[in-house]
Order: sequence, then structure tokens, then C-alpha cells
Amino acid sequence: MASQDITPVGKDSAKVSLLNDPKFRGYIFQAVAVLVIAGLVYWMVNNTIANLQRANLASGFGFLDGRSGFDISSSPYLAYSSDSTYLQALWVGILNTLTVAFAGIITATIIGFIIGIGRLSHNWLIRKICTVYVEVFRNIPPLLVIFFWYSGVLSVLPQARQSISLPFNTFLNNRGFFFPAPVFGEGAWLAGVGLLVGIAGTFFVRRWAYKRQMATGQQFPVGWTSLGLIVGLPVLALAIKGFPLSFDYPVLGAFNLKGGSQVGPEFMSLFLALSFYTAAFIAEIVRAGIRGVGKGQSEAAHALGLRAGPTTRLVVVPQAMRIIIPPLTSQYLNLTKNSSLAVAIGYPDLVAVGGTILNQTNRSIEVVTIWLVVYLSISVLTSLFMNWFNAKMALVER
Repeated sequence: MASQDITPVGKDSAKVSLLNDPKFRGYIFQAVAVLVIAGLVYWMVNNTIANLQRANLASGFGFLDGRSGFDISSSPYLAYSSDSTYLQALWVGILNTLTVAFAGIITATIIGFIIGIGRLSHNWLIRKICTVYVEVFRNIPPLLVIFFWYSGVLSVLPQARQSISLPFNTFLNNRGFFFPAPVFGEGAWLAGVGLLVGIAGTFFVRRWAYKRQMATGQQFPVGWTSLGLIVGLPVLALAIKGFPLSFDYPVLGAFNLKGGSQVGPEFMSLFLALSFYTAAFIAEIVRAGIRGVGKGQSEAAHALGLRAGPTTRLVVVPQAMRIIIPPLTSQYLNLTKNSSLAVAIGYPDLVAVGGTILNQTNRSIEVVTIWLVVYLSISVLTSLFMNWFNAKMALVER
């Protein structure tokens, strides 16, 4: 019988080759990737600087302190004029972008949930209407939807003299939506304090009610209590100060509306387009999330005597949220980034304002860098918040 070469077992033989160690190889690959990325960034920066020097173009962000020299049609938060700096103009664009993104996310979420639940309705007409809505909007480019609202709906509204009168002294015409503007008197700041206290109180009440329900099974009217805190405390604060709040109502004149506040057609068309467009995708996410909840959950709820409405609201939707939230984050990010299409209709968002600054200063590298940093920051903050919310909604195994 041929003898076999048996390697003795010892400390040297027990050592594994570094190249065969997955952990060591992982460090090597990561180090190589970092060096490659750093080399690419270094090459791009040097190449950009060399090209700018060759073209005798100035670089740096010092131009932000210069006079802008142009007006912005919508600046609801900051006092802006053509004498303001480029930096102030960019802040106006950033705030306008955040406004349309925040309002669009809220509206798209509400519409999307209604349409998504409607697609699962037992009513044939409601189900088909919701299906047609989804199929129409998600198969149309968002820019076309924006043009539809801007040129096909808002621009054909009556002129100011024939404004459509709406409830609560509001008017609608081709120049936008006009509504009463609040005028705050001395001591009205106390209402803001009451609002903050109400929001904080709502947070603690919800936590207390949840712990109480987990311990005793008894529910607490959190919704009505929250509404009372958020609305009641500011009203109480105003009452203490003698209601230092009045309204400047829009008045229909011979040729135009005077007084009040105005929401321009550019914002309205962008807001409506992004909301209705994104809602179609959110509706499919909601439908898929509800479908992902086992039928046994609904059957168990019905066996306990719950009707269809409370079953959907209290049993199905809370479980479906764990499926809905991750893809919902992507739609929120898409809505925020799609707001850059506002440049097509003249709404002064970040891209539109930055484009004007770029044309005046010829600082393309700096302006594009600002765009990248701002949109990246908004997206990262949105993702962090949604990841936190997703972790709060996740099932905790015992």
C-alpha cells in the first residue's frame, strides 16, 4: 500500500494564507477602490482648474456677494429685490423648491393612498376610475403634465375682472389663486408658542396613549386630543391677547384684485402636476402593500366584528405600511428632483434662479456644484427621516 504524505498539524499549518482570508481581501479591495476614486477626483479637479486657467475664467464662490440685478416673481419668505446678492437669490430659489416639494409630498401621499385603496374597492366604478387614473398619469412624462396644468387648465381661466368667486373670500383666475392674508398684531407671537406647545403635547400624548393601550388594551382618543391641542392652544393664546389677528381680504376692482395674498399660476401648475403625477406611483405602492398583508388578518378582524372600514384603517394599513414605506421614499425623492422642471414654466426654483446667475456670471462650475450639493442634501435628509420612520414602523421580534 502506497504511503501517503500527511502534513503535520501545527501552528504553521493552521495559519491561513492572507490572500485566502476573505476579511483581508475585503480590506485590500476597499483600499484599492478608495485610491481609484481619490485619483479620479484629483484628476477631475486638476483638469477643471487647468481648463479654467486656459480660458482665463475666474473661479471661486466670491461672486455670491455681488449684486444680482434681476427680480424674482415669487419670494414669499425673504425680502428680495434686484439689489440683493446672488446668495440671497439662491436662498429664495432653495426655499421655493422646498415649498413645492413639501406641499407636493403631502398632497401626493393623500391622493395616492385614496387611489391605491380605491383600486381594491369592491365597487366596480370606483375601481375602474382609479385604474384609469393610474394608467394615464404614470404613462405620461411629468413635463407634459406640467404643461397640461399650466397651458391647458390655468391659462384658460377667466381674467381678473371675471374671477371665479370661491368660499371664504377667495378668488381664482388666470393670474392665480387669491385668498385673505393674515395680519398679525402685537402679541400674536404667543399663538406660535401655543402651536409649538400643542405639537409637543401631541407627541407626548401619543406616546402615553400607546403605552396605555399596550398595558391595558384601552384606547384613547388621540386624534381629537391632538386636534384640540394643536388648534385650541393657539386660539387660547390669541384670546388671552385679545385676538390681535385680522385679515386683509382680496377685493375685486375694475381691472384686478387688490389686497390679500396670491399664489401664482406657475406654482399652482407645478404643485398640481407633481402631486397628481407622483400620486399615481404611490397608489400602486399602496395597492401592493395592502396586497402583501395576508387575508387571514382581515378575516380575523371580521370575525371579531369589525366592519370593512375599521378593518382597513386599524388592521390592514398599519401592517401594509411596513411594505409601503421603503418604496415610498423613492417617490418622495423623485418628486423633489422633478421640481427642477419648474424652469420650463418660469417658476423661480433653485434651478431657474441658478440658471439666471450662471448666464450673468459665467460661473458654470460653481453653480452646478451648488445644485448638486443642495439636491444631495435634501435627498439625504429625506432618506434619513424616512429610514427613521421605517425603523419605528418595523416589527420588533420578541
